[in-house]
Amino acid sequence: MSHIPLMHAFILAGILFVIGFIGVIARRNTLFMLMSLEVMLNSVGIAFIAAGSAWQEADGQIMFILILTLAAAEVAVGLALLIRLHQQRLSLDIDELNEMKG
Repeated sequence: MSHIPLMHAFILAGILFVIGFIGVIARRNTLFMLMSLEVMLNSVGIAFIAAGSAWQEADGQIMFILILTLAAAEVAVGLALLIRLHQQRLSLDIDELNEMKG
C-alpha cells in the first residue's frame, strides 16, 4: 500500500474547503448552500483522517466519526426545513427567504 504524503492530503482538504466556502458564499439556492456546507465538513474530515494516519493516532478517526454524525444531523434537519420552506414559498432563493417575518 502506497503512502500519501500528509501535505498532499492537507492540500486536497484545503481545496475542497475553499470550493465549499465559495459555494456557500456565491450560491443563492439554499439547497446548494447546504451541499457546499457538506463539502466543507467532508474536507475537514479528510484533514483529520490524514493527520491521524500520519501521526498513528486514533484521534483523527474519532473526530471524523463526530463530523459524520454532525453532517448527518445537519442534513436531516436542513432538508426537512428546506422541504417545508419550499412548500410554503415555492422557492429556495435565499434572498426571498430573507424577507420572512417571524
